[in-house]
Amino acid sequence: MFSFDIQHKDPQSSARAGLIQTAHGAIQTPIFMPVGTAGTVKAVHQHELEQEIKAQIILGNTYHLYLRPGIDILQQVGGLHKFNGWNHPILTDSGGYQVYSLGNTRKIKEDGVTFRSHIDGSPHFFSPERAIDIQRIIGADIIMAFDECTPYPCEYGYAKKSMEMTHRWLARCCARFDSTEGLYGYEQTLFPIVQGSTYPDLRIQSAEAIASFNRPANAIGGLSVGEPAEDMYAMTELVCGILPADKPRYLMGVGTPVNILESIALGIDMFDCVLPSRNARHGLLYTADGILNMRNAKWKDDFSPIDANSPCHSSRFYSKAYLRHLIHSNEILGMQIATLHNLSFFLWLVGEARAHIQAGDFREWKEGMVPRLEARL
Repeated sequence: MFSFDIQHKDPQSSARAGLIQTAHGAIQTPIFMPVGTAGTVKAVHQHELEQEIKAQIILGNTYHLYLRPGIDILQQVGGLHKFNGWNHPILTDSGGYQVYSLGNTRKIKEDGVTFRSHIDGSPHFFSPERAIDIQRIIGADIIMAFDECTPYPCEYGYAKKSMEMTHRWLARCCARFDSTEGLYGYEQTLFPIVQGSTYPDLRIQSAEAIASFNRPANAIGGLSVGEPAEDMYAMTELVCGILPADKPRYLMGVGTPVNILESIALGIDMFDCVLPSRNARHGLLYTADGILNMRNAKWKDDFSPIDANSPCHSSRFYSKAYLRHLIHSNEILGMQIATLHNLSFFLWLVGEARAHIQAGDFREWKEGMVPRLEARL
C-alpha cells in the first residue's frame, strides 16, 4: 500500500524528510527521479542506476511508451518493470506534457486530445480514461492524472479555462482509476496535478480543487515552462500552503540544482527533470563547487579527476582531459560518463538535503550551497 511518513522537519523552513512506501519499495524524500522517457534513462544501464547513481525511482512516459514499443508489448511482458528490468518504483507521466508540446499537430477538446505521432504522423486520441487505461497497462507504481500544461506566457482567460477542464478531466481520471484495478497484482497510486499558470488566484483555486479529491499525494504542474524562477517559487510556495502537509508534493519538471534546493525549502518532496542527462550529453557537468563545460579548452590538459569528491566511481576514475576528449570526439562513452556523473550528483544533492533536514540545519546549509552551485568553473 502507498504511504507517506514525515520523519523530520527543518525548523527554519518548510523542508521535510520523509519515506514513501510503494509496491516496489521505499523512497526516501526529498528525492530526484531520473527521467527514462522511453523505458530507459539514456546511456545508463539499470545496474548503474541502482549502484552508481543510487536512484530510488525512475520515470517513464505514457505518450512515448504508447507509441513505442506499444501497450500490446508491455501487456504481453507484464508491464514496464518486467520489460526494462527495473525492480524499484516507477512513475509515469500521463502524456499531457508531451501532447502540449506537439503544438499544431494536436487538438484539445472536452472529450480529450487528438494528436499526430511525432514518429510517423499517424493520428491518435487520448482521453482521461484512455490515459488511465494505458498507465494501468504500463504498470507504474505512481501514475499521473491527464491534464493540460499551459504555456508561458499564457493569457488569463485561457489559463482559467484550461485549469477548469483539467479539474473535470481529473474527476474522470479518478472515476476510471477507482473502477479498475492494476493488471499485475500490485497497487498503483494516482496523483492529481495543480495547474493555473502564474496567476495566484488560479493557483489557489486549483490547489483547493485538487486537495478536495483527497488522493494519497499531489503534484504541481505547469511550472518550469519558461517563467522567471521567482514566479515558479512564488507559485510553489502558494500551492504548498494549501495542499495537505501530510501528503507528498511533487513539483513536475524541476529543475536545476538551485531550483531543487529552493523548492525543498518550500515543502516539495519529489522532483524530476531531463536537464542533468540532457546537458550531460552536451558536456555540461554539475558539481558541488559549480558547473563545468567540458568542451572548454581549459580542460584539455587537466588530468585531475572529473570530480574527486563525487560518489560516482566514473567521476573519480576518469580525468577531465579524457572526458573532454571523448565529448569532442562524440564518443558514446563520453555521454555515458557525463550522464552517470550528473545523475549521481543530483541524487547526492537531495540525499545531502535530507541529511541536513534530519540534522536541523538545512536552511543554513542551503544558503551556503546555492552560490556554489551557480558558479561557472
